[in-house]
Amino acid sequence: MPAANPTCQELRGLAEGTELRAWSSKSGWLRPAPGHCDWLCDHRHVPKQRLLPVTYLPGLSKQPSFRHFSGYLCAGPGKYLHYWFVEAQSNPQSSPLVLWLNGGPGCSSMEGFLKEHGPFLIQPDGVTLKYNEYAWNKIANILYVESPAGVGFSYSDDKKYATNDTEVAHNNYLALKDFLRLFPEYSKNDLFLTGESYGGVYIPTLAEWVMQDPSLNLKGIAVGNGLSSYEINDNSLVYFAYYHGLLGTELWKDLQEFCCSQGKCNFHDNSNLNCTLKMGEMIQIVEESGLNIYNLYAPCDGGVPGSMRYEGDYLITHDLGNSFIRMPLRFSWRQVSSGARVRMDPPCTNSTAPSMYLNSPEVRKALHISPEAPEWQVCSFDVNRSYKRLYMQMNEQYLKLLGTTKYRILVYNGDVDMACNFLGDEWFVDSLCQKVNGQGPGHASHWLWAICCTWMWQEHGQGQPQVLKTLLLLPGAGGSSALALH
Repeated sequence: MPAANPTCQELRGLAEGTELRAWSSKSGWLRPAPGHCDWLCDHRHVPKQRLLPVTYLPGLSKQPSFRHFSGYLCAGPGKYLHYWFVEAQSNPQSSPLVLWLNGGPGCSSMEGFLKEHGPFLIQPDGVTLKYNEYAWNKIANILYVESPAGVGFSYSDDKKYATNDTEVAHNNYLALKDFLRLFPEYSKNDLFLTGESYGGVYIPTLAEWVMQDPSLNLKGIAVGNGLSSYEINDNSLVYFAYYHGLLGTELWKDLQEFCCSQGKCNFHDNSNLNCTLKMGEMIQIVEESGLNIYNLYAPCDGGVPGSMRYEGDYLITHDLGNSFIRMPLRFSWRQVSSGARVRMDPPCTNSTAPSMYLNSPEVRKALHISPEAPEWQVCSFDVNRSYKRLYMQMNEQYLKLLGTTKYRILVYNGDVDMACNFLGDEWFVDSLCQKVNGQGPGHASHWLWAICCTWMWQEHGQGQPQVLKTLLLLPGAGGSSALALH
């Protein structure tokens, strides 16, 4: 156990062969001063694939006019995170730098690149790329990172991928610092941290590190369909399901009777056995009946997935485990997966095309993928199965960001996603108890904003409310967790 204020040298000894964590006044671990422990990445052993431009990308009818790079960032001793960096299509020198992380935990940011807001979108044939008219790099430099080690093309020397929220936040911080060491010309650009789904945990916890580092020009964060609170997400999902007509009257009455008391409902971790059983029925309807949990009104690719199935010699599981993690009915697949080759696919998604593309030898060569990197999969079962979730809510992290008035925060949601539903994120924003125009805690309706709705500006004061420069809640009709803010 280190001293109350460990030196970098002490942390180096801890980091070699052990798990690096953060020390707090409650648990004991304390973060070292940001920026002073760069030796945690021994660059003599980092893969050669570092600052390498992508000169030819298979599948494009015409190579892009903007520069893009792919390689590896050091995220700690023996940990290498794959990145794909695309410069802004115009004025990259002055455009913001945006870091993007997909969620999971254990899912690849190449999903965000190739199927959401990257400059090239994978086509169903798994070979062809099409230019994306809504690409984020039309206005910003975008850094896609596959995190943590074990996800996508990212790996570690020891191939041990058990990790947790705190370690991942620090690893992502080290990777970001390493990126700016490779690309110092972007060190002064406005920096935004963005992500979706379990990025609702990744991004605020990373921001805690970044906001302590004066060498980083952090301007704000954005989280799309993010997991911000397990309790709020779980409780709101039951209401979402009922008011979307998914639950029958009898089941709803039973849930109210067994899970609610004195006007307050606890669907999250209720110890009442009858509540647990009725919640099992609710979970089966929402997650195992063939509904697309990421887009209620879209078909479920591949048909009814169930919780697991076999495909060749792989056991396929579809449960990322972010909802109702304390319910005793969860994770039954873990008990039968020991010794099997397991692949994790998010439910009602089809990762065949990006898997075909990224695993082709020509593409791996073009992206400078290390021969040590595993076969690309959209999500890592090993990472997800062993991942320790240390934070049940993100209130503390958001309040730190809001307490300075320096940072802008965007919480955006599609309104048909059930994995991380919009109602839960509205409730979470309400729970932060922020003032609207200096007048008391605001209800969620005060945070809503859309380009077309300039009337809202006048309703809450002259011009755009000051508070919207700090925290913005943006629901999008018809959007799923793969909401690209078109």
